[in-house]
This record gives sequence, structure tokens and C-alpha cells, in this order.
Amino acid sequence: MPLVRIDLRAGKPPEYLRAIADGIYAAMREAFAVPEDDRFMLVSQHAAEEFVYDPGYLGIRRSDDLVFVQITANNTRSLEQKKAFYADVARRLSESPGLRPEDVLISLVEVPKENWSFGLGLAQYA
Repeated sequence: MPLVRIDLRAGKPPEYLRAIADGIYAAMREAFAVPEDDRFMLVSQHAAEEFVYDPGYLGIRRSDDLVFVQITANNTRSLEQKKAFYADVARRLSESPGLRPEDVLISLVEVPKENWSFGLGLAQYA
């Protein structure tokens, strides 16, 4: 069960936000074999003064359309799966909603399976 947090500057319409969430979910289903209906996402928009980034870190030219994607997931994916996922997200988001690949920053936070409770006060994966 990946938990996805999507952060970007304020001002984008709902369709734009939905396209980002849909693209990330489709890439997770493809590269990470996430099951259907395993979709838990939070989208947050921030004022310009609350959205701080370096526009040229590692030689990548970012714009104010930058999107931070942080995914907390089980620590079960291979390096190859992760690379495929990053590339797929960048490709999908460039197609819709039209993000430049330079403006897609992804952070994967991996946790052991027992670190999840899906409700009822239980550790369903433990």
C-alpha cells in the first residue's frame, strides 16, 4: 500500500491535479504491481513562499511547475523496478498534464511491512 504525497505550487485546476495523481497511480500499478483499488494519495498546493526549491540542483533546470512526489511503500522493490517507475512517472506526467520531466521530483521512502495499519488497530501485513 503505497501512500503518495503530491506537493506543488498553488493555482492548478482540479483536472491538472487529477492527471498527476492518475499518472502516478498508473505507473505504480505497472512498475510496482500495486493492486487495483490500492490508491491512497494526498495532494497539497502551497503558496510561492511556502514552496522552496533549488532551480538548478544537479544541473537540472526546474521551474515553478515543479511537483514533489513522496511515496511511502514497502521495502520490496528492486533497483530495476524503481528506475522503471521513475522513468514511467516522468513520461506519463509529461503526456498529461504536460509537466516537463525536469519538474518531477520523486522521493521513495521504504518501510518494513509491519509499519502499516490499515485500520481497526491491526498490523495487517505483520
